[in-house]
Amino acid sequence: MKKAMLLILSWGMFLCCLQGQSDPLFVKKIQQHRKAYLNDFKKNPASPLGKKELKNVQFFAPDEQYMVLCQFSPTPDAEPFEMPTYSGVTKPYVQYGIAKFSLAGVDYQLSIYRSVSNTLPQYRDYLFVPFKDLSNGEYTYGGGRYLDLRIKDIVDKKLTLDFNKAYNPYCAYSDGYSCPIPPEENHLKVSIPAGEKVFMGKKKHP
Repeated sequence: MKKAMLLILSWGMFLCCLQGQSDPLFVKKIQQHRKAYLNDFKKNPASPLGKKELKNVQFFAPDEQYMVLCQFSPTPDAEPFEMPTYSGVTKPYVQYGIAKFSLAGVDYQLSIYRSVSNTLPQYRDYLFVPFKDLSNGEYTYGGGRYLDLRIKDIVDKKLTLDFNKAYNPYCAYSDGYSCPIPPEENHLKVSIPAGEKVFMGKKKHP
């Protein structure tokens, strides 16, 4: 009887240890994504960070619960508008649609935008999701973070938002960039401890 009870307790402890852990393949994919993200800083001539400063770019551990399946509703009648940036200028965007999803049983939604001014063929299917959440100013950049999508990511009015890929705007590292300010409709009343953390280095003021 005692042995049976010990086996049950041990199995229960094993299951508890597994909770909250992400699939190794998922973790590997996120790590590869982050490696490519950091390499872009080295290749981009407009990058605000040098190679030595990349050590101050930190991320939350990959967590599958922050990769959410969304119901997508297109907004074809939306009017273009000027999205403010932290430099004071504005950039023209149009709301492409709305993504509705759940986290811990609570429903949320984010607007998805498309640039009006970027007409280069290679960027025509790019979509943009600037957002803020309750982690901003503490664990993440106070000005909010971004997610990128492609039109082809939307299939049968569904898409996946992976907050593990949320990244900081260049304004998190240095002044002198025109980084869009997430519209109020994209301010989430929940903390999203996933993706890129607040920059651990010293912000530049050129």
